[in-house]
Amino acid sequence: MQQWPRPGILTSMFTALIDRIAEGLPSQCLICRAWPARPLCADCVGRFTPRTHRCATCALPVPEGVARCGACLHDPPPLDACHAAVDYGWPWTVCIARFKFHSNPQLARTLAALLARAPAVTSAIAQADCVLPIPMTPQRIAERGYNPAWLLARQLAPRKADVGTLLRTREAAPQRELSRAARLRNLRGTFMAHPARSAQIQGQRAVLVDDVMTTGATLREAAHALRQAGAAHITALVFARTPVPGA
Repeated sequence: MQQWPRPGILTSMFTALIDRIAEGLPSQCLICRAWPARPLCADCVGRFTPRTHRCATCALPVPEGVARCGACLHDPPPLDACHAAVDYGWPWTVCIARFKFHSNPQLARTLAALLARAPAVTSAIAQADCVLPIPMTPQRIAERGYNPAWLLARQLAPRKADVGTLLRTREAAPQRELSRAARLRNLRGTFMAHPARSAQIQGQRAVLVDDVMTTGATLREAAHALRQAGAAHITALVFARTPVPGA
C-alpha cells in the first residue's frame, strides 16, 4: 500500500513552495513602496538598520564599550546572550504587523535574513544544539494560522529548529498594559520542556527565537523552563527590541 505524507508534512511542503514562489516575484518595498523590489529594498534596509551596540544579555542599546546595561548587572537574566536586529519602532512596527497580523507568513524569510545579519547571530546558531521558537497555544495558532516565531526559527536554522521541545502550558492574560513586574507574574509557569524531550536539553546549548522583545518577561520565563530542564547555555534571538521609554 502506498504511504502518503502526513498532513503536517504536506503543510510544510506547501508553505515552503509558496515561500519560494513569492520570493521570486517582484513586489513593492513595504517601507518606501519602490517598485519593483523585494519585500524590503536595499536602500531601506541600509537606512533603517543602523549598527547599534547592545547589552549582551537583554539587547537594549548601550554605549560603545559597555557590555551590559545597569538593569542586567543588578538583576541578571537567565539568558547567557541576547541579540536583536533592530529597535521596535517605525518602520519595523509596520513590517512586523504585516507579518504577524495580516497573513503575510512569507515575510519570515526577509525578517530572518535581517536578523541573521546582526552581530553574533550566525555564530550563535552554528554553536546551538537546538533552536526553539517561543510557542503559542493551539488556540492562538488556530486563530492566526501560524506561529511567527516558528517561521523565523525555521528560516534561521532549518535543521535545528524544533517546535515540540518547549511547550506553552496556558495562555496568559494580555500583557500590553502591564508593568514589567506584572508581566513576569502573569507569565510565571507558562512554559515547560516537553517531558519526553527534557533529557535532550540537559547540557545543551539552546537558542530561543521570538519576533519582538518588549520587557523580556516572555524570554525570561521560557529560559527558566529550559534551565530547569538542564540547558547549559541559552541565547535569545529577536528581530526587534523595544527601547526603554524616553531613552
